[in-house]
Amino acid sequence: MRSEDRILVERAKKAAEEVLVHNMHGPYRGLPRVAGWGYPEPYTRDLMIATLGILLVDNKDLIQSVRKCLETLAKTQSRLGHIPSLVHDTEARGASDTTPLFLIALALCRRVTGDQNFLEREARKAMIWMEYQSPSDRVLVAQLPTSDWRDEQWVLGYGLFVNTLVYSYLRLFGQDDRASQLKDTMAHFALDNQKHPRDTHEGLALRRKPYYALWSYKIFKNERFDLLGNSLAILTGIASPTRAKAIIAWIEKEALPTLAWVV
Repeated sequence: MRSEDRILVERAKKAAEEVLVHNMHGPYRGLPRVAGWGYPEPYTRDLMIATLGILLVDNKDLIQSVRKCLETLAKTQSRLGHIPSLVHDTEARGASDTTPLFLIALALCRRVTGDQNFLEREARKAMIWMEYQSPSDRVLVAQLPTSDWRDEQWVLGYGLFVNTLVYSYLRLFGQDDRASQLKDTMAHFALDNQKHPRDTHEGLALRRKPYYALWSYKIFKNERFDLLGNSLAILTGIASPTRAKAIIAWIEKEALPTLAWVV
């Protein structure tokens, strides 16, 4: 890395840490707020994603704020294991991605703090909840429309984004067999008609596109490109090196020119 680039990275890191410290104590039970000068609420999804950055910073107060969020979620977790959309609100139910995000953040927090048994009971409950989100009992989980971070976008059934999160926490918790089963299932083609054998299972691969489908369910699918989902598929290792290169090449050819035009 060039020295000038390294300086820019350090400045960005310092600025990000300052925002995290500013957000550390919000108006809701002293929990962190999700936006420095915006949303005061402790949204689970945002805070669990922010945890990925917080745990890279050598700041004991920030790490303690992560533990407080996770401990509060353990108290607001539903009887069956579901994690709410607001850290402090037991009634904020229905999100498909908050539970796997909780498991990812918990696994990483354990690694950083060395507390390998932290919230063990709640982790097991959350994983059982996620198992029941697989209608076909093949690890691949399904969701209702508008239940992930895209509040108004129709993602039905087996969504790409949520399943990359499931794959991630399975790897982090050492459930490699289940993770491999999920990866293999995602590599199946998304079905598009009723002429398939009864035992053919749908996946998220597309026949004429290098990237994964936004979602698929039975004979339906959506081929709209999901940048976040496909990026996570690459970063987590779901996509093979060959597929990863093909996805990146497609983005450079098809998506980047469009984004440049919009900007």
